[in-house]
Amino acid sequence: MSEAEPEYPEPRPRISRKGAGRFALEIPKEERLLLRNLLPDLGHMVETRDPDTKRLFPTAYHDDPDKEAEYQGLMANDLAAGRLAAIKTVEETIDQPEIELSQLECWMEAVNSLRLVLGTRLEVGEDLPLLDHDDPDAPAYAVYEYLGWLMEQAVRAMSEDLAQS
Repeated sequence: MSEAEPEYPEPRPRISRKGAGRFALEIPKEERLLLRNLLPDLGHMVETRDPDTKRLFPTAYHDDPDKEAEYQGLMANDLAAGRLAAIKTVEETIDQPEIELSQLECWMEAVNSLRLVLGTRLEVGEDLPLLDHDDPDAPAYAVYEYLGWLMEQAVRAMSEDLAQS
């Protein structure tokens, strides 16, 4: 007879619909601290075009280096400016109990950017590896999974808002 895995209660939502175009942020202080620590690093990486941000500046022309260089010359600054604006919005609203739809969109962009950069660093594929708790990469994978879960919370909340429209 094998032991069943313990059942844990579903954690309370961190982002939920509060009303038309309004969203509650119920993020514990430890999680806010994590985001506060990650966002400035992400901003610096975007500004300096760190190689780990390559997924934030996707390739448009895989087979034509000249067209790709032209595209990146035209679009990279706009993409960077949008990502930096999203980071700034999250930093400005991280302690607010409620945010508006446009701010939630910024949260989604910033959280997704964090996840993409971390996934690039970890070389994440389709399946996440099963790690022992003492594996040196375990904390980074835990953050990666948390960011995915937080993104899911934002998508759910936004979907509820769209369904009400």
